[in-house]
Amino acid sequence: MTEVAIDEQTNLSKWSMVGKDPYAMPLEDIDLSHPGIWQANQHLPFLKRLRDEAPVHFCRNSAVGPYWSVMKYQDIMEVDTSPAIYSSEPTVAIVDSFEEFALPSFISMDPPKHDEQRKIVQSVVAPANLKKLEGLIRQRVANILDSLPVGEEFDWVTNVSIELTTQMLATLFDFPFEDRYKLTHWSDVATAIPGHGVVDTREQRWEAIQECLVYFTNLWNARVNKAPGIDLISMLAHGESTRNMPPQEFLGNIILLIVGGNDTTRNSISGGVVALNENPVEYDKLRNDRTLITNMVSEIIRWQTPLAYMRRTAKVDTVLHDQRIKAGDKVVMWYASGNRDEEVIERADSFWIDRPNARQHLSFGFGLHRCMGNRLAEMQLRILWEEIMQRFQMVEIVGEPQRIYSSFIKGYSDLPVVLHPLS
Repeated sequence: MTEVAIDEQTNLSKWSMVGKDPYAMPLEDIDLSHPGIWQANQHLPFLKRLRDEAPVHFCRNSAVGPYWSVMKYQDIMEVDTSPAIYSSEPTVAIVDSFEEFALPSFISMDPPKHDEQRKIVQSVVAPANLKKLEGLIRQRVANILDSLPVGEEFDWVTNVSIELTTQMLATLFDFPFEDRYKLTHWSDVATAIPGHGVVDTREQRWEAIQECLVYFTNLWNARVNKAPGIDLISMLAHGESTRNMPPQEFLGNIILLIVGGNDTTRNSISGGVVALNENPVEYDKLRNDRTLITNMVSEIIRWQTPLAYMRRTAKVDTVLHDQRIKAGDKVVMWYASGNRDEEVIERADSFWIDRPNARQHLSFGFGLHRCMGNRLAEMQLRILWEEIMQRFQMVEIVGEPQRIYSSFIKGYSDLPVVLHPLS
């Protein structure tokens, strides 16, 4: 997530893998951390070579320092479910510095503090609460889809993916609805690399994040002396293990909840449109059998893998896939690679909406850090596609998808589409 040393002739960082053949370079020179190949959609051959030839791979030189890449499904599972060996502290990002917003939050904590803080907010996505939300989500989806122009080009990311997830976030936080786009902005700022479309400098990013802290502190102060509510701010304000958090930890947890509630769903909403356009046979299959939507949602999330990786730090010297990892080493689980592992996932490079065992993917992680809102994300995607299929013959992509400059967030900034009504 760091950008340095731009070559003026190529406009590429010296670390960039863009335009390079992964099979024509030494294994040790492959660096998956640089955002360029992810934005250019050139990452898959790099992932495959490492899966096949170096499933636990050491990158000695990169803009973010040395790190291990864990490429295969079972090895990722081992790391993700072994918190006594692989710590989530100090951060799950590939960078360590405070300037990159490695703020304390329960995703970057180990037990018992992780468990205590996560438990406070877990109930917001409990089954009973999700059931209450379903009708609201369906009405909002219907309103969004009915407001779209038919037969005219527009941006799917802005008008659908962002709009739906931002409305949902505002509900979960009980956030002033008229200010809901601040949530989108703060999410984008928190994960952006300065100079690549969201903010120009680290100082600008820090100013925006401080604005977020001030806004949410005011919400906290308004709710801490009221009866506990079922929104995330009230839960944090009244929770035994969270009510006395220092400001930076409160901010870290707010950013975590914003990004977690935004990016996974938002980029899977866009990714599903891309996947169906690239696989017209599967789109025909969906038109002929809408009962496949629930299964398709899981396949979209696997195929898109909206968070490309999570990082751990080795707590002790250990061995993984015959590689000796030392205490203190960065260990990066590339979910985007594990979700393409043919040893575990049949036809892993295919988008297959009636795939057997479609929920057998890594996109939500495993173990104690498994995505808290996975069921909510699945429900939003399911309802969206149910409503799309009642209205439109096709959501057609009419221009090149624009991807985000990030090796962490695997998503889209623009997706030009045209809607075709049911005939």
